[in-house]
Amino acid sequence: METTIQTRTGSRTALLFGIPILLLAGVIALFLFTNGAGLNIEPAAPIENLQFERTLLRPGVIELHVRNTSPQEITLAQVIVNDAVWQFTASPSKTLPRMGQAIVTLRYPWTQASAYNIAIFSASSIAFRTEIPVAAPTATASSETLWSFSLIGLYVGVIPIFLGMLWLPALRRLGAQWLMFLMAVTAGLLVYLGIDATSEALEIAGALGGAFQGVGLIGIGIVATFLLLDAITRRQVGVGRGETSQRVTLAFMIAVGIGLHNLGEGLAIGAAYSTGAASLGTFLVIGFIIQNITEGLGIIAPILKDRPAWRALVWMGFIGGAPAIIGAWIGGLNFSQPLAVLFLAIGAGAVFEVAYEIAKLVHKDTAKRPMPLTVFAGVTAGMLLLYVTGWFIK
Repeated sequence: METTIQTRTGSRTALLFGIPILLLAGVIALFLFTNGAGLNIEPAAPIENLQFERTLLRPGVIELHVRNTSPQEITLAQVIVNDAVWQFTASPSKTLPRMGQAIVTLRYPWTQASAYNIAIFSASSIAFRTEIPVAAPTATASSETLWSFSLIGLYVGVIPIFLGMLWLPALRRLGAQWLMFLMAVTAGLLVYLGIDATSEALEIAGALGGAFQGVGLIGIGIVATFLLLDAITRRQVGVGRGETSQRVTLAFMIAVGIGLHNLGEGLAIGAAYSTGAASLGTFLVIGFIIQNITEGLGIIAPILKDRPAWRALVWMGFIGGAPAIIGAWIGGLNFSQPLAVLFLAIGAGAVFEVAYEIAKLVHKDTAKRPMPLTVFAGVTAGMLLLYVTGWFIK
């Protein structure tokens, strides 16, 4: 009897949910078939947008991966390379449906280290432009390439993080006020990393087609990651874990946040190397090594009072640094702008949440002995530290 009542209640609930949806479909049909508002305004020009997602260079060949992000289909009509019309082929077709992709292939005798401006004209004579700043053969997946990108990830991610963590024995000798200062420095580092990741995500999102809603993607990545990590933290506190355990967990969370940020850095570096833009010098890698050594300091700051197992420290180092290797692989071999935006936003959300957790810890520790100037100096020093070291890589 009870089962029958529950079934009827469920059917009635489904019906109540379904009625507004049916009415909505009716309203849309009415609008479409009756010229709803009575206006008949045609746009002055076709609204077209073509997204350049990837450029591959092989000997005598330039390959452009494009996506149609406009409201209607686009037909590719002409390609101009450095003011010269050039023949091209498009696969699977020169006509792209909305959100459809095509590979535009040019048999072009490009030369190493030269710059090229490429314009693709649609059948409506609308131009879409991209550029190759420094031509170089695109890296392809091979054991040698993967090893090279792994080394880049090691240099910019793993090694600096572990070097920063080597300060642990020296930092343990500091007094309570210095420990508070270092916690505040870590909070400042994380806030700056979050702002930096958000800024990079916005920059890439600006090049995305409107259909991808780049800013919305950033919002989802930041908010969802922040709330997820907050929920995990509250759950751990709810099961009654000790303060030492919670500090170790916080250190791991900092490593996760920094790791996600380094994943975004690896994406950017890998993409730059794959297009030859970063192959002119090593200052970029050296700059990242200098900047990222401060991230190792941030990971160990919450556990300066404790004596965690060395295995835990090794894991923290790899969690914080190894994602740079994965990012370099993805960025160098198959860079995707929407994925880069999402990864950077997730990284920003993670470091903002961890900074929030550190702020709660600092507030708790300063309840009995307020040190507002120490906190101010620490947060400011942390942000300035990354700002100054950023001069090497910007």
